[in-house]
Amino acid sequence: MSTSTTLPEKAPPSPDCYYPDTSRIKGQHGDVIWYRDLDSDSPAGLSSARSNEFVAYVSESVHGEPIAVSGIIALPKKAAPPGGYPVISWAHGTVGSADACAPSRDVAGGEAHRFNVFPHVLLNKFLDRGWAVVMTDYEGLGTAGPHPYLLGESQARGILDIVRAARQLHPEISNQLAIVGHSQGGQAALFGAHHAPEWTPELNLLAVAALAPASAVGALVNLAALSTEKPDGGNAFVALFVTGALAGDPSIQLADVLTPEALALYPHVEQRCRLGLSKPDSWGQFAGCELLKTEQNASRIALFKQFEAMHPNLVIHAPIRISQSVPDKRVNAALTTILVEQLKDTNGNDKVDYKLYLLVSLTHDPKELGFHFGLIDTDSDALTAWLAERLPKVE
Repeated sequence: MSTSTTLPEKAPPSPDCYYPDTSRIKGQHGDVIWYRDLDSDSPAGLSSARSNEFVAYVSESVHGEPIAVSGIIALPKKAAPPGGYPVISWAHGTVGSADACAPSRDVAGGEAHRFNVFPHVLLNKFLDRGWAVVMTDYEGLGTAGPHPYLLGESQARGILDIVRAARQLHPEISNQLAIVGHSQGGQAALFGAHHAPEWTPELNLLAVAALAPASAVGALVNLAALSTEKPDGGNAFVALFVTGALAGDPSIQLADVLTPEALALYPHVEQRCRLGLSKPDSWGQFAGCELLKTEQNASRIALFKQFEAMHPNLVIHAPIRISQSVPDKRVNAALTTILVEQLKDTNGNDKVDYKLYLLVSLTHDPKELGFHFGLIDTDSDALTAWLAERLPKVE
């Protein structure tokens, strides 16, 4: 971690702040490229924060290339305690892969807006406790390059490096860390916790919490490929899964794995948010059996190898908390329960807490997504209390 005392440069206005020249992307991973206060009218900011800052910071792709990643740093209104603010690194759920979908770029009425603001009630509770909150956009989401959706190591680096960047800007942030995420971010949080000891050894990871974490990607794609039905936008996720697989193994040839029809629409992943991908003029038009070629070849084998590597059954040296709602239509509760049992086998029964909700609050529409996102609201108090037992107290 850099020990430079020189204050980084103030970032230019959006969208230029997301695309620093390659000459600026240097130093150690976690170094700040530039930063600025988030626009006062930006819906991306947290209402309980003393300050919300945009930050672009150096990270590293899984192939060792320096990259710029963007995100937000939010400081609590409480004064920093003697040991510094504990910090929560938040891992967001699926918004898509197009740059406009990035949480830090959120605009009222935007295609990803309602998904980006769902977690604010939870994140504001963290701030009210006196915990700093950092929120990565992840690699390639907002910044240059494709977003490697569900590629665990890539997401982990974004989650961890923004903590380094925040501490570089704000010495009052301590090294006492918890990672929390929902859906895509739940899977990402588990990977962040797995990679933390090696990637950011100076951070003291005290807990990881995953709400409705994505899992069993390979099994889900195999199941989808057998279906002759067109789910309500569900097959857009397959397009996103492929972005992560390609980043993990660039030798995969899309023409060898996607049908000609799906291949023709694959560029939409960099042009549309997830809702846009689900529309009838995009991946929403496909039945599952229309997505992938069926013949075995090297690229198909490599594709499913990457899908299997996205499954978050990992060695984690911190307490783990998983929560899930039974009626969730987006992340299957049975798959999450299987993941929990795997994590217990891998890490020990006493290391994993599992909270399964038979009912959740439906404060958001549509109803099916409400079961998925309603978990955040329903679990927010219990999750915050669990974290408070593991993080240093802030008076």
